[in-house]
Amino acid sequence: MVHGKNHSSPAFPGKKVPPAANSQFAIIAPDLGLIFLFIALVSCTPLLVGLWYGETDLLLPMASAPAGFGIIGIWLAGIPKAEGEAHLTVALSAVALIWLAAALIGALPYTLGLGISYTDSVFEAMSGWTGTGLSLLPSVDTTPRTILFWRSLTQWMGGLGIVAFTIALAGRSGLTRFRLYRSEGRSETFMPSVVATAIEMWRIYLVLTALGIGLVLLSGIPFWDAANIVMTAVSTGGFAVHTAGILYYESPLLEMLVVPIMIAGALPFKLYFLLYYRRRFGLLADRQAILLFALILAGCAVVTFDLVSISSLTPAEALRQGIFMTVSGITCTGFQNGDPRSWYGTTVMVLAALMLVGGAAGSTAGGIKLGRVILGLELLKWWFRRLHTGWRAITPLRHDGRPILEHLPEYEVSKSMLVVMLFVLMVAVATLLLLHLAPQDGFDSADVIFEVVSAASNVGISTGFVNPGMSPAAKWLFIIVMWAGRLEIVPVIALVAGASRRL
Repeated sequence: MVHGKNHSSPAFPGKKVPPAANSQFAIIAPDLGLIFLFIALVSCTPLLVGLWYGETDLLLPMASAPAGFGIIGIWLAGIPKAEGEAHLTVALSAVALIWLAAALIGALPYTLGLGISYTDSVFEAMSGWTGTGLSLLPSVDTTPRTILFWRSLTQWMGGLGIVAFTIALAGRSGLTRFRLYRSEGRSETFMPSVVATAIEMWRIYLVLTALGIGLVLLSGIPFWDAANIVMTAVSTGGFAVHTAGILYYESPLLEMLVVPIMIAGALPFKLYFLLYYRRRFGLLADRQAILLFALILAGCAVVTFDLVSISSLTPAEALRQGIFMTVSGITCTGFQNGDPRSWYGTTVMVLAALMLVGGAAGSTAGGIKLGRVILGLELLKWWFRRLHTGWRAITPLRHDGRPILEHLPEYEVSKSMLVVMLFVLMVAVATLLLLHLAPQDGFDSADVIFEVVSAASNVGISTGFVNPGMSPAAKWLFIIVMWAGRLEIVPVIALVAGASRRL
């Protein structure tokens, strides 16, 4: 009697039937269990904050998150590991499930501790893990510090990636973990193994966080505020500990101190690695960094000019908002010192375009990524060169200073351009759905487009369209958009396609 597809077939003794879905799950389950167990461990940190500030009534609600992660982790880790390596589609689907489960379980402290609806709690959790920064909390000022730190911690952990975080802690490599790492929207490998890369990235991350806290403390704000602001700034998340956000402090000095921290989070972490270990300052030689600063300068100029000439702000105030909002937008951080809804439509669309582009590949920023913009420009240059030299001549596509010969240009470009196309398609479909299914008085189509781009690129700058009064359908649509945008869409498609085949 055959009990499973992994056993030998009686008709063909010794011959094994190809692994089925359950064997693929057994291959990857122990790794997933380890990921959830490490998340559970780190999720205990807000309990220490609750004890420190005497918020003992929040300890049990907050404990629901590590307990939930721990239960799933123990169950998955207890599944006997099957031999072999997980298929790429399985790794993609698994990463999508990890992030979805992180939001579903991470929502429990909001529901149990604050009494808000589970839909709003999942929205808040997904916004945290993905580093988006959109919020549905009724009042951040009255929210207990335990919950506020949980919000900041989810953004800080999600900044570099849940999988990258746990791979670094686990200290073990392998093809399965490599595929999980790459499926999370990461391609940088400046060390020999993915484990070494993840460890170095987190070391850099910790140093940037510590330096950022020291820098922000120069503005005179309390340590609690500084720590939370830097955790969400370096992760390009954007959650704040006050309802008014950065404007609560009424400090232009604080805003300007936060600007370099946001930029630091949006630069390729490889630059910091080269600076520390090889004493090589590669900022001016990295094309993503050059393009980032070029777009910041251009965006600041356009936004500041529009705010002075069209919105009639004083030059000083226009420059203040222009610098801060442009940097916050293109780095996908989401801090605000201005209200985009009061801006002229073209100014808002300029900011939306910067948000859609996003920061560098290998950073904590979201969006399409500067690397793909550079690759697209290189493709145009290569295409016109081929038109000039003739199609029979071998014309290499140069990327990162290296030639990519023969059939590889089409392959490399198609991968990147697919993500760009899917981003644009997702924004278009989500906007149409919101306009038809969840219209709100006082908001036009430009506001909706801006808000969807903000969610898809995991930015968090808002015109006010996202608010607790939205319909549940609109909230869940934004949850899906934030989830898909953080993972660059493909893992979510792989999960949905795999699930539909099994129905």
